[in-house]
Amino acid sequence: MDTHGQMQRTVERLTSPGRGILAADESYPTITRRLSDHGIESTEENRRFYRALLATTPGIGEYVSGIIFFEETLGQKTDDGTLIPEACEQQDIVPGIKVDKGLVDLPGSDGEKVTQGLDNLGDRLDGYRAQGALFTKWRNVYAISEGKPGIQALEANAEVLARYAAIVQSRGMVPIVEPEVLMDGSHDMARCAEVTEAAQTTLFAALRRHNVRLEAVILKPNMVLPGKDLPRPTPEECAEETLKVLRRTVPAAVPSINFLSGGQTAEEATANLNAMNQLDGPKPWVLSFSYSRALQNPVQAAWNGNAANREAAQQAFLKRARLNSLARKGEYAASME
Repeated sequence: MDTHGQMQRTVERLTSPGRGILAADESYPTITRRLSDHGIESTEENRRFYRALLATTPGIGEYVSGIIFFEETLGQKTDDGTLIPEACEQQDIVPGIKVDKGLVDLPGSDGEKVTQGLDNLGDRLDGYRAQGALFTKWRNVYAISEGKPGIQALEANAEVLARYAAIVQSRGMVPIVEPEVLMDGSHDMARCAEVTEAAQTTLFAALRRHNVRLEAVILKPNMVLPGKDLPRPTPEECAEETLKVLRRTVPAAVPSINFLSGGQTAEEATANLNAMNQLDGPKPWVLSFSYSRALQNPVQAAWNGNAANREAAQQAFLKRARLNSLARKGEYAASME
């Protein structure tokens, strides 16, 4: 199968009806922080046990089409000795990999950030592919403050994200592009919409410059929400403002938009996704999820670092994934919680 055929097959699997993507790709500092919130130590064995727990949840393939992993996980095994990527494939879940190397200061800017990791990316992808990964993720971050992000940060991050996507597609893998506008701060929804539109406009211009095949790209954007210091909008308000931006910026050629949760509660992220799928008007793309905290927080709370709680944790994961599957179809109701 040629690279276009490989990418098309992966896109079809990732966008299959009623399913979405789990982001379980937290870096060492992030997973340490998330686990410590539940009193769990971030040892290599705990990380292995936990991510294997997610991948081997019975029936999870009905609701989850792909899992994005951190590099460490590709070489780890489940309790029965199966490599975790192979365990995913056994449930028709596509293994993916986070490939960026985090944020660094953008020279010449006033404290803004750009994402690093392009060096030797092609060679790394060859290794990840050999370990079973078929898609990738790269995250850019845009923090809102007075006059920021500036045009320099928007253009620099878009260029890096486009170069990443082109390299990934050259390997026959599907890139997820994640231009995240952070919820941190006290900005209103209009300001979030303005920055989100600017970030996505510059991104898609850069993707075209680098001849990235849009039919084999998945967008992982933030929802349009006010800063977390402000009162929360209704799901309908979030859906209207988010879709307004997406219709202005995202070409119909893009097959799927898989939202990040970005600090929303599990219930808020599900309700907002549901409202988008219920809203009338043109939606030429799949609207689904690629959540991390909004899927995993209940799982970590149920597990609590105790192997005896495996089944309870898997049931919590299954429930959260099922509710988001319903939201992807516009069939969720808060009473289901």
